[in-house]
Amino acid sequence: MTVRCLVTGATGYIGGRLVPELLGAGHQVRCMTRTAGRLRGQPWVSRVEVAQADALDPAATRQALEGIDVAYYLVHAMASGPDFARRDRRAASVFAEAARDAGVRRIVYLGGLTPSGRLSRHLQSRAEVGEILLESGVPTAVLRAGVIIGSGSASFEMLRNLTERLPVMTTPRWVHTRTQPIAVRDVLRYLVMCTALPYEVNRTFDIGGPDVLTYGDMMHGYAAVAELPKRVIIPVPFLTPWLSSLWVGLVSPVPANVARPLVESLSTETICREHDITRYIPEPPEGLIGFRRSVELALKRIKEADVATRWSSAALPGAPSDPLPTDPDWAGGSLYIDRRSRVVPASPEALWKVIEGVGGDNGWYSLPVAWRLRGFLDRMMGGVGLRRGRRDPTRLRIGDAVDFWRVEELEPGRLLRLRAEMRLPGLAWLELTVHKDGDQTVYGQRAIFHPRGLLGHLYWWGISPFHGLIFGRMPRNVARAAARTSSP
Repeated sequence: MTVRCLVTGATGYIGGRLVPELLGAGHQVRCMTRTAGRLRGQPWVSRVEVAQADALDPAATRQALEGIDVAYYLVHAMASGPDFARRDRRAASVFAEAARDAGVRRIVYLGGLTPSGRLSRHLQSRAEVGEILLESGVPTAVLRAGVIIGSGSASFEMLRNLTERLPVMTTPRWVHTRTQPIAVRDVLRYLVMCTALPYEVNRTFDIGGPDVLTYGDMMHGYAAVAELPKRVIIPVPFLTPWLSSLWVGLVSPVPANVARPLVESLSTETICREHDITRYIPEPPEGLIGFRRSVELALKRIKEADVATRWSSAALPGAPSDPLPTDPDWAGGSLYIDRRSRVVPASPEALWKVIEGVGGDNGWYSLPVAWRLRGFLDRMMGGVGLRRGRRDPTRLRIGDAVDFWRVEELEPGRLLRLRAEMRLPGLAWLELTVHKDGDQTVYGQRAIFHPRGLLGHLYWWGISPFHGLIFGRMPRNVARAAARTSSP
């Protein structure tokens, strides 16, 4: 039966994968997002309705939920600051009330497995959101999962990078804590099939895969699947979750502020205490996917550059989100611009191919050591650095993370605008363009910076001497790469 579904968090890791699964099951889908433009590059966007609303705005949320049967609540401000739990409670309360007023027949929420005893702040917030939705008056299914294994998930990227980069590891005690990982495919299957739950069902369900493992077991299992030598793990008892998150932030692409709630959750045992969901959703004939098989599937996706969403698909908590200013008087008139251009001996198509491929393994076409140093300094300050890379080596979508940038605007063949998500005393953008001047192909480049306070002005003037080395070399090297691309 066709069900009218609303998906929040459609630009995130789970939401971006859930939408096509619901469409494939024959359901109608409406996506609720704060910025409708961020969905433009999604391959399924023409098949869904888009409702622009902030989860903290009661009126807009109520309108987005109008006419919906099943609403998926996938909003969570993972460690976006010390006040994240209060914001989560407020957003959940707004959504619960709006869903009740709109006559929604079911809410589905994906939370975290909650162990007995003391919970981390992250898991406590997830549990509180679940309780708010369960008490909303709208029948709610709260699915509680532990570590989700899938290409691009934060948990998987953390596991992958720790295992691949460190053949010998000094590790905290949480590597010996048991958990019950689950494949992202099984999570999506449960979420989709919740559309068929009887409407009187209002409860939590623990969901997990068939294996109960320690984090150390998962590292050894990953190494075996990836055909790496066996890893040596040396526990160190004095590594706190805070120190562990800094360590993870240095070694993996997952920054410390995202790694910390994951690490805190791993400090306590997260195992399913019931499997009642099988009363309503039977396991597939072949059974749930085991840990090693889920790693095989994830690595296959990565090898084939077929990663639909990544943990970085959602905008980084705390990152600037203001649009590019078009008025020089914007926010007080302080706007610094480094503008450069170059005639390129190549076709516009060849130049655009180079532009769309910037970052990641292709680099930035100027002083790689300088870019690596800037990325390292950003990691030292708790930022994302360069290790996020790209979702796809050749293609971009609005909202994609590209190292420490995010795609803010994309006009294929003409314009790529990147917004900085590095730690800065201000807001910054890098804009790359292609245009024709008569018979000539012209590459355009603008680095734009809006300072925040005196420190922002000092930062701009402090790095200005390096602009010629970094931004000055880019046009020449991009032009050379485009010429090589267009050569037979």
